[in-house]
Amino acid sequence: MELRYRAPEGMNDVLPETSHLWQQLEARWREHCHAYGYREIRTPIMEYAELFERSVGETSDIVSKEMYVLQRGEERYALKPEGTAPVVRAYIEHALHSAGGVQKLYYITPFFRGERPQKGRYRQAHQFGAEIIGTALPYADAELLAMVMHFFQSLGIPADALELRLNTIGCPECRPAYREAVRTFGRENFARLCKNCQARLERNPLRILDCKECVEVTAEAPPIDPYLCDECRAHFETLQQLLKTLDVPYRRDFRLVRGLDYYTRTTFEVVAEQGLGAQNALCGGGRYDGLVEELGGAPTPALGVGIGVERTLLVLHALGIPLPEPPTLEVYVVAFGDIARPTALQVAQQLRHVGIATDLDLEGRSPKAQMRLANRSGARFAVLLGETELAQHAATVKDLHTHEQTLVSQTELPEWLRSRLPKS
Repeated sequence: MELRYRAPEGMNDVLPETSHLWQQLEARWREHCHAYGYREIRTPIMEYAELFERSVGETSDIVSKEMYVLQRGEERYALKPEGTAPVVRAYIEHALHSAGGVQKLYYITPFFRGERPQKGRYRQAHQFGAEIIGTALPYADAELLAMVMHFFQSLGIPADALELRLNTIGCPECRPAYREAVRTFGRENFARLCKNCQARLERNPLRILDCKECVEVTAEAPPIDPYLCDECRAHFETLQQLLKTLDVPYRRDFRLVRGLDYYTRTTFEVVAEQGLGAQNALCGGGRYDGLVEELGGAPTPALGVGIGVERTLLVLHALGIPLPEPPTLEVYVVAFGDIARPTALQVAQQLRHVGIATDLDLEGRSPKAQMRLANRSGARFAVLLGETELAQHAATVKDLHTHEQTLVSQTELPEWLRSRLPKS
């Protein structure tokens, strides 16, 4: 049969065979964030396009090439291409600062970018995110980086399979001089740059440092350190000392500038040695001390991270790290004849109410066919209901592993089964 409809390119279905892996990973992220004092925030899948144009930057690849924009009347919306700007918008709109202190927020969200799909890169992808809003101290940077590396460690990913890359890109006071130095370098090496970097050199020269095609050229680019102001230099030096105190290894990457205009000072990525191919960044983030003010709030320092969910799953698979098995059915109820079907439905519902995963036939199959389904279902027990059982208000319970059968009162059935099933 010819398929009439397919999922859009770069947007994938998550089928029941793998959805349990997503659920386990999401649960682990929630538990991890709660352990570090974060609270969950959920923002709409769509925002006004201007939010991203202003925050991410009109010259960024995301806004200029990849953002999905929808027009309805005079209003322009965008499917969110990243998670930070919506969180900051919500922070301002709902005056979360009024509670006082630092706001630590986390989220799980899809995001959308119209880029060429490849391994680890999709048009709809999913992200774990965490934001710390309200502190400029490097202790927050250190805690966030330690939290990220701890999360990957908790999944069983070996430390030598990942690399934390770290840089600083200064602040609005000291970055302009560095930007001009990179622009001058780019002009001097213009013919050696790829066409994309040649096009972006005048508008956003720091982006040439982030280009995978121009690595050999930009290896000769000037580092930022001589251009840093005293405050940015002190912030970065303290952060590095704190990471050593926390025993979080990292590598300094002078070319790491990230692709979003709102970043200041700290930028970082975690890259994987296996599983992602060319798109090897597992997560990334940094400081965005000017973004809250840029979007209409009071001057508020902040920083955050985004972790690719699909990419994390790819790395776990490539490393052969055992992933949890899907939840298994515990009981299958078998009705012998139509007369037993109402009772079978009632018994199944009673077992579900006490937390026992239970299924039964809904197609009117024969008892023999139902038993085949029970054996294929992975259930430990089959509950058999026929005329004899109905007359005695009982059920025959068959252990599908040992094939032993026991007659049990329907009243006692839930407790009888719970006492013999593994504790969840």
